[in-house]
Amino acid sequence: AWRWPPLDAWEAALRASPLVADGPDGPDDRPVRLVDGRVYLDRYWRDEHAVRVAVEERTRVLDGSLDEAALRAALVRLFPREQDDRQRLAAAVAAVSRFTVVTGGPGTGKTTTVARLVAVLQAAAGPGLRVALAAPTGKAAARLQEAANDAVAQVRALSPADAERVGRLTATTVHRLLGWRPGTSTRFRHDRSRRLPHDVVVVDESSMVSLPLMARLLEALRPQARLVLVGDPDQLASVEAGAVLGDLVHRPATSDALPRRLGDLVPPDLPAPAREALRHGVVRLERPHRYGGDLHALASAIQRADADAVLAALESPSVTFVATSGERPLPDEVAGLRADVSATGVAVVAAASAGDAQAALDAVERHRLLLAHRRGPAGVAHWSRQAQEWVEEAAGHRPGAWPVGLPVLVERNDRATGLYNGDVGVVVAHEGGVAVAFRGPDGPRLVRPHRLPAVEPVHAMTIHRAQGSQFARVAVVLPPPSSPLLTRELLYTAVTRAQEHVLLVGSREAVLAAVARPVQRASGLRSPR
Repeated sequence: AWRWPPLDAWEAALRASPLVADGPDGPDDRPVRLVDGRVYLDRYWRDEHAVRVAVEERTRVLDGSLDEAALRAALVRLFPREQDDRQRLAAAVAAVSRFTVVTGGPGTGKTTTVARLVAVLQAAAGPGLRVALAAPTGKAAARLQEAANDAVAQVRALSPADAERVGRLTATTVHRLLGWRPGTSTRFRHDRSRRLPHDVVVVDESSMVSLPLMARLLEALRPQARLVLVGDPDQLASVEAGAVLGDLVHRPATSDALPRRLGDLVPPDLPAPAREALRHGVVRLERPHRYGGDLHALASAIQRADADAVLAALESPSVTFVATSGERPLPDEVAGLRADVSATGVAVVAAASAGDAQAALDAVERHRLLLAHRRGPAGVAHWSRQAQEWVEEAAGHRPGAWPVGLPVLVERNDRATGLYNGDVGVVVAHEGGVAVAFRGPDGPRLVRPHRLPAVEPVHAMTIHRAQGSQFARVAVVLPPPSSPLLTRELLYTAVTRAQEHVLLVGSREAVLAAVARPVQRASGLRSPR
């Protein structure tokens, strides 16, 4: 039988190859680079190196020009409760450092912290700081903007003057922030020769940001600008190269400068792991404010890879686990799934037929069916057709190319309509015909079908696609245990899309396989080099 060659022989062959640059100082004209036992495409190594250097520089140089009295007063004013200690610390780190990572699971107050953090910065380093909010997708940017401005209303209740300094926050995609350039998807209008004008850049859902995009963002920042990354490192990483947020959270710290600069702003009872993470600007929010109980217990058990706790959590009231007898669910094993899909579909069709775009958009977010794969018996293509049949049967036959109540997913960014890859709309009755309603900052936006970019029905979607979204109820059909996509991060991301209830359909073996199998990506960002 064929066997892999010995590692030493393999490395020797790579070093001898005219296509491979050996080490960081190897020739610049070769497409592959071997560094510390890792084989990179050269451009990815350069991106990783750029991210490492930029982050180390930003964590090494701290702001000594702050109004210290104003900073402390703002922290007390905007984070007055004892349980706000981690949020208060995150804002303090963002004030003194040019690089901050705010992490935490769903419902731990990350977005609320962003709005108050901006208010603290305006009070201590402003006024008049130019602030940009961004996210990897249009859907995530819209949710960030809505949530951040809701949080500004809370700031107004604490301090009208701080809310006035913050003003109305707007969010965009990272690509749009950097500036699209025709004919390229890797280079942008803003780069190291034409920097972004902002003093503060906050990026939400940072786990979805790829290595090349993070490198371009760091290159485009002015040296004195602050970067705040917000996200959950336990979620799925970008579908492109890199798992940047997770690598930055878990990389070894190289300096004690930040804790020393913060001084007594660091809570005295901060646990040792959190104190270690603080050395490189990472603050993890752990207290759930919105998302607790059974779903929090399940998500936490998956995070810890505690198989027994996961199985116990599957028996809780907010979780329904349907253990399938084979690799494909039988009709009676998806009866609950059919009921949820049908009930949601009927509500969407009723609102859309009445021309009530807002109610239709609200109804479509009550439930979502999530899959690991796009193709195959456990994929989106199969289950989306099945779900559409269930809805048509429950709501009545709906002929036509654009049936009222059909939920659709935008598949690419479109400047003409302002729609983004990942936006979800609903076909609604409008002025004797139909239009597709999408969420907008000031209410539903209606777009005629002929103006739409490429869309697809979205009765079901991949778990990757669902990142940045939340639904009241989520159903997850797991693939077989042998699926390479079935990982701990995939299961965690799926269950944390739900706010009220999770229906999990799959074998017990598939659940255990997911819990035991973390995503592994080769990366040098975590190494001390």
